[in-house]
Amino acid sequence: MQHADTRIHTGAFSADALTVRYPAPEIPAEGDALFLLVRGSDICTVVGERPQVFLHADPATAGCRVERTLYLGHRAAIPCYAVEIAVESLLPEGMGACGVRALYGRVPEDDLAAAALAVRIIDFDRTTQYCGRCGAKTVPLTAERAKTCPACSLIVYPRLSPAIIVLVRDGERILLARSPHFPPGMYSIIAGFVEPGENLEHAVHREVREETGVSVRNVRYFGSEPWPFPDSLMIGFTADYAGGDLVADNREIEAAGWFERDNLPPLPSTMSISRALLDRWLHGEGRLDVYGEEE
Repeated sequence: MQHADTRIHTGAFSADALTVRYPAPEIPAEGDALFLLVRGSDICTVVGERPQVFLHADPATAGCRVERTLYLGHRAAIPCYAVEIAVESLLPEGMGACGVRALYGRVPEDDLAAAALAVRIIDFDRTTQYCGRCGAKTVPLTAERAKTCPACSLIVYPRLSPAIIVLVRDGERILLARSPHFPPGMYSIIAGFVEPGENLEHAVHREVREETGVSVRNVRYFGSEPWPFPDSLMIGFTADYAGGDLVADNREIEAAGWFERDNLPPLPSTMSISRALLDRWLHGEGRLDVYGEEE
């Protein structure tokens, strides 16, 4: 197996600017701290041409009804916290609320990733108040981002759903497919969740075969990204067409076809790893492959 630098694609929602330090620090009574305000599944921002997702004052001091406050990590030396306020709460003057996706292109990607993480971690805490095995009240662990049940010792981590996404090539053309959930006319590359008992490469072979009827070879890793809608980890690959007749399954996808660079349909936005794979192929920026199966 051939190895190379894997930092080809990190993704808009990769929160690697935050360093997690345990035990989680208490909110400092004095000194610097940053806060991200969450209401429902929205992130609250200081409105303006360039919205601000980070607040320098604890929302609890601004009269907001705080439901929970959770440590996210440190930005350099400054601790950051996600703060949930009640859905019916009025926002402080000069603030608005929107979904995380709506902030793409309007705030720096590090801020976007922190906002997405804040929404996810709030939701994790909100939905794991009680043990799924015995029903007892859970408590946070102090040494990692997880919760445990004092009654039966079950440990619960934030949900993460791995999914593969693959650009299939056949010479100068690529395989694109259309989901019925896509905007009108848009096509993308093949993707799907990894099933229990599979490794990532098996998932690539299965998803392509199930959705399009074709087989692939030479599966190679491209890069990965968190996709917090709601909790996916997208793992990108390239593969070469190996055979089979192209037939859309009419369940996950409603149409599929082979496309060359001069006849591409509308493609996904630059927010996603699908577009990163497509753009790298489209512009011929060196080798797509990082490492993969032995021939």
